[in-house]
This record gives sequence, C-alpha cells and structure tokens, in this order.
Amino acid sequence: MIDRLLFDLDGTLTAPGLGITNSVWHALNAFGIPVRDRSELYRFVGPPLIPAFMEFYGLSREDAGKALMIYREYFVDKGIYENELLPGVPETLEALVNAKKRLYLATSKPEALSVRVLEHFGLQGYFEAVFAATMDETRTTKPEVLSYGLSMLHDPDLSTCLMIGDRKHDVEGAHAVGMQCYGVLSGYGSRLELEQAGADAIVDGLPALLPLLL
Repeated sequence: MIDRLLFDLDGTLTAPGLGITNSVWHALNAFGIPVRDRSELYRFVGPPLIPAFMEFYGLSREDAGKALMIYREYFVDKGIYENELLPGVPETLEALVNAKKRLYLATSKPEALSVRVLEHFGLQGYFEAVFAATMDETRTTKPEVLSYGLSMLHDPDLSTCLMIGDRKHDVEGAHAVGMQCYGVLSGYGSRLELEQAGADAIVDGLPALLPLLL
C-alpha cells in the first residue's frame, strides 16, 4: 500500500511562475541577454537552475553559477512571494493526512527557501520532513534529492512510496531511484511531457489524486 507521499513544490503545490521568471529575467539582464517573451522563461520552473542556464542560454558553468547568484538576489527578497497556491492544495493535503498518509516535500529548490514557501502558505504542518536541494549546489537534481530523502527515511520499501510532481524531472528522478511517480497537469509540464517521461499516472490536479490514493 502506498502510504509515503513525496511532493514536488513548484508547479505541484504552488504556482511560482511569476517570481521565478522575474528572477531569471533579472539574471539574464545582468548578462545582457535579451528576453523576447516571458513564456520562454517558464522552462526554468522545475529543473536545477545552473544546468538550465547552461542548456537554455549557453552559459558556461562559471557564468551559470554567477547567474544563479544574481537570480537569488531578486528571488530571496521578492520573487519567492510572487507565488500562489494551486487550487485545492490545503484540502487535499489535509485529507491525505487524515487518511494516515505520511507526507514529505521533495524539491530541487534549496531547503531554506522551500521552508519559507511552506510557512508563507501555512502548509508546513502537513509535512513530516523537507528533502530539498542545498544552497551550495552539492545536491540539486531530483534523483539526488530523492536519494537523500529515502536515506533519511531509512530506505523504506519503495512500493510504499510515491513521487508527485508536474515535470519530467519528477518522473525521471523517481524512476531513477526505483519509485513510481504520478504527474499533475496543474503545473508547468504538459501531458505529452509527462507521458514521454513515463509517468505512472497523470491527473488534472492535486484533488484528483484522492480517488487513487484513498
């Protein structure tokens, strides 16, 4: 029986697109890189940011590291609050906790920032622990985050664990460590993206998980 649920944050519990894209725009502007339209920046929601700057805009690893620091200048003070809860999130989390499911956060956002988001929206009480990236970039990818989380849970039976996220990185990360992953369409990944990544189930939003898990 699945009773340990590991949730992604951005695009799964909250819609942080405005804050993240503003922060990326701030960083790219510092490098003199023009942005034609905000829509091209939504691909930064989900994956680790240093590889994203390198892949999407051709920055060297050194410059991508500098871009991340500039990104955080905006995000820590402003961008983190340019965010909103997705529909039905508190109600869904409460129903799962009431059903004795054990909830954890598993995100590529740094831990300190992730905790601030949970506290801002009053969600921290639903989660037993936060498994997240590190500010020094020593743990960034979803497989790294999940491996860390599973070790902190003393390597539970993976058949009892489920990752829930909105991007291919969630699906691929979960499968890399031997877990299932359910994709939600309320975030920033498309059905095609989740299908191609091999999501074990796809639902429209978090509330639609309840019939599958209860």
